[in-house]
Amino acid sequence: MQLRSLSWSRLIVPNRSGSIYSKPPKTKIGPGQSLFIITVFAVALLLPAGWILHHLPEYRQRRSSPKP
Repeated sequence: MQLRSLSWSRLIVPNRSGSIYSKPPKTKIGPGQSLFIITVFAVALLLPAGWILHHLPEYRQRRSSPKP
């Protein structure tokens, strides 16, 4: 049974080891670029959470108000 499942997995997920590179990058990324990318990721992750937390009292008030 195990051999059969392995053969099916090869059909579903083909072997793509040809696209994996083990060499170091041709150009190095400087500290300024690294800081910029980290800042962009932090803003992209924290901004929606901050928006929700900032407007949480409005959401609670809207939820607790009786419907007509």
